[in-house]
Amino acid sequence: MLIDSHCHLEYEGLVEDQQATLDRARAAGVGTFLNISTKRSEWGQVVATAEREEDVYASVGIHPHHADDHLDLTEEDLAEAAQNPRVVGLGETGLDYFYEHSDRKAQAALFRRHIGVSRELQLPVIIHTRDAEDDTIAILDDEMGKGRFPALIHCFTASADFGTRVLDLGLTISISGIVTFKNAKDLANFAATIPDDRLLVETDSPFLAPVPHRGKACEPAFVVDTARFLAELRGQSVEELATKTSANFQRLFSRVAA
Repeated sequence: MLIDSHCHLEYEGLVEDQQATLDRARAAGVGTFLNISTKRSEWGQVVATAEREEDVYASVGIHPHHADDHLDLTEEDLAEAAQNPRVVGLGETGLDYFYEHSDRKAQAALFRRHIGVSRELQLPVIIHTRDAEDDTIAILDDEMGKGRFPALIHCFTASADFGTRVLDLGLTISISGIVTFKNAKDLANFAATIPDDRLLVETDSPFLAPVPHRGKACEPAFVVDTARFLAELRGQSVEELATKTSANFQRLFSRVAA
């Protein structure tokens, strides 16, 4: 069974028919879902879905787009929300200099708060980074120097150099349907080289539908198409890739295995 390590089940395009969306994914061979939050107002929803659906887990966190709206969020707030056993990760958080919907200093401050809680609770921090490679590496390197913490780069689209550097820091990398796009050759080349024990797959649904679903709302069932493409790229069977990425997910998100 495959795992969709990053989806937004409460977002428009999925939430209207959430049960059918999950059932289609299960029928396609997806056995676990990580439902990601991006702002505090979503935390209750993602946790409620995880409590209702045995194979769905939740994250709590603040996307960099919403940093300006959460300047008063503390590490204690995050840690308290993360006490729920269905919460298995922190985020998504990080830096986004492409849209810059929030001040860069606010983004960085919240990113570091997530990392602090990750270090304290040993829950993985789920990192979004776009057009911010140097500052993301600088923060990760600095924070790792204070004490190690589990983390992954979700929906990886950065340079191979950035990928090598985060792997050297001990992070995991998650690949989305973008890898199937015709203009993503550099990403595909790098994805082929990620060590077997540091790789995850995701949809980031309802965004970024992979080939052959381009133009449609993405949904968790489509992680199968990304996995099929990625397996061929890496010279593996889909079954082998599913086994390895599922083991990686359970090792990183240790509350799921527990």
